[in-house]
Amino acid sequence: MKTAQRQHSWVHLVALLTVLATFPLLFVGGLVTSTGSALAVPDWPTTFGHNMFLFPWSRMVGGILYEHSHRLLGALVGCLTILLCLGLWLRETRPWLRWLGTVALAAVMLQGVLGGLRVILLQHTLAIVHACLAQAFFALLVGIACFTAPQHDTSPTEPEAPDLGRLRGLCVVTTALIYVQVVFGAIVRHTGIRLDAHLLLAGLVALHILALNMSVWMSVWRHHVEQSAIVRPVMLLSVLLMVQLSLGLGAYLVKSTALTSMVTSFARIGLTTTHLAVGSLMLVTSLVLTLRTYHLGAAPRPDLARRVLSQQVSL
Repeated sequence: MKTAQRQHSWVHLVALLTVLATFPLLFVGGLVTSTGSALAVPDWPTTFGHNMFLFPWSRMVGGILYEHSHRLLGALVGCLTILLCLGLWLRETRPWLRWLGTVALAAVMLQGVLGGLRVILLQHTLAIVHACLAQAFFALLVGIACFTAPQHDTSPTEPEAPDLGRLRGLCVVTTALIYVQVVFGAIVRHTGIRLDAHLLLAGLVALHILALNMSVWMSVWRHHVEQSAIVRPVMLLSVLLMVQLSLGLGAYLVKSTALTSMVTSFARIGLTTTHLAVGSLMLVTSLVLTLRTYHLGAAPRPDLARRVLSQQVSL
């Protein structure tokens, strides 16, 4: 049992490292877009004719620094995803999770190709797809990290909240809305259109997060159930929402109002890129919350059998 746990922990550690490497990759990708550095390196898969890993550090200045750093981080994430996929196939006993690792590997390969084609073909559509797939890939990695966590194989220690079914539905819808908002955010960043849809979805996401808070706290107050596995992500999601709304307002003010001339380009780039990064954190936090509602609702078979037998005896 201890050996199996060590093997499981090893795969989980790789999953966490891949997640931790992917977040700065998303952030640097946002910097590439915000600074207009996507075409600073005109060739692919080489960098000004050099092997990507042998490009001189002394020439990594300006937009080249952002674009080439993005490529190097992408290569790191690709290598970690390969290791994660191998670990799942060698150590994981759940077939569906093995294939989930394969999907992650296919996604990171596709992501690299899309990024390269964006440079060669100069297509805004490819840039949007590249940005949307990046967010989906990040969420997939976070899901794998949750599934490989040692506590995911154990039964919940806290009682199931009576209103868990309704909360689970809210979580699914909220996660879907956040991702759709991310998609329209990518459209706005790359084309400058559909800001109306992005704002509408922001309002819907805010309403759903408010509903999540009400559902969780009413459950705690009515039934005195302390579901820390659910309460903490909901609180974090609420904080991220407040930060995200503030960043979105700030990005709009410094980009589309008279404040544009009063702030530095560094401030504008920082606001828009951080806005993207916080959106990514909101997406994966909502996903973790959703997965935890399903985990808490899955009663172990032995416990379920004991409940049925106790009911029959009482009858």
